[in-house]
Amino acid sequence: MPMNFAHRKFCSSEKWARMVEEHVLPWALEGVLLGDETLEIGPGYGANLRALVELTPHLTAVEIDAETARLLERRWGHRARVLHADGAAMPLPGEAYSSVVCFTMLHHVPTDELQDRIFAEAFRVLRPGGVFAGSDGQPSLAFRVLHIRDTRNTVDPARLPDRLKAAGFSDVAVGLHPRSGALRFRAHKA
Repeated sequence: MPMNFAHRKFCSSEKWARMVEEHVLPWALEGVLLGDETLEIGPGYGANLRALVELTPHLTAVEIDAETARLLERRWGHRARVLHADGAAMPLPGEAYSSVVCFTMLHHVPTDELQDRIFAEAFRVLRPGGVFAGSDGQPSLAFRVLHIRDTRNTVDPARLPDRLKAAGFSDVAVGLHPRSGALRFRAHKA
């Protein structure tokens, strides 16, 4: 989804990659067992992917932007399978992954309906007993400034449990970070 220049610059920076590795992923994945086959939806410039390759034996990443997918393939193709595809309609087999994750990307999905299709696809490709986990930003002044002229459709934490249950998930948990206000979620496929 479209991002302004400052946002692209920040998300492709070493500073953001370190923040992801040291803060975002440890909090978002606290207590989550990824298993042997992990799928990341929407890796963007690869800050999450860079950390995830160390946390799971087999990683697949699905990126909607063709140029970014090619960049990720060149940079991480030796450690992860990278596909140029839409997270709302993935060309992947059902029940193939032990975990599905997405981090700081849902707010770039322009409508709730498309977000719900991503949730349904995550459920479809997840094995029984698997986990869908992730995080996303929440509105704040800094968040709004970074997203000027960007797609910005933040997920309502109060509605997210019902949306994930509608996709088929059970044992849904949603929480907010005590300092940043960021949202994290976990949901399981029975």
